[in-house]
Amino acid sequence: MFILYFVLWLLFVGTITLESCIIGLIVAGAVFWFTVKFMGYSVSLEKQNLKKIPKLIKYIILLIKEIIIANVKVISFILTEKEEICPALVTFKGKAKTDVGKSLYANAITLTPGTITAYLEKDTYVVHALDESLTDGIDDSKLEKIILELEKTEDDR
Repeated sequence: MFILYFVLWLLFVGTITLESCIIGLIVAGAVFWFTVKFMGYSVSLEKQNLKKIPKLIKYIILLIKEIIIANVKVISFILTEKEEICPALVTFKGKAKTDVGKSLYANAITLTPGTITAYLEKDTYVVHALDESLTDGIDDSKLEKIILELEKTEDDR
């Protein structure tokens, strides 16, 4: 996190000189100290988060893939008049444990064309879909499995 603060400082300053680097180190150190002291951040937490980067990249790639597939389906609904669109409201229980995981999955559903997370409370999702076919596998999604992996901490393993 300290390195990120320092790089941000250099980007904001726009020049790399000895003075800007020294002041940047001081400012980055002060902001890092504040983050650790008052925001509950720790170096061990940073190490855990760095280990999750490959899974996060896998999640982003899978999300982009799902968005593309849903785009193709929605475009086919629009361009072909043969298919009759049957909107659906689907309720299911999610498996995510944390609020961040639940909202990450709800947002992934909403980002996918043709579906909107209409309601989320505790572990119950209500999703509105443009067509029933767009909700296939929504209650047992690969995205949710990756989110479950991201939620795991060192203590859970």
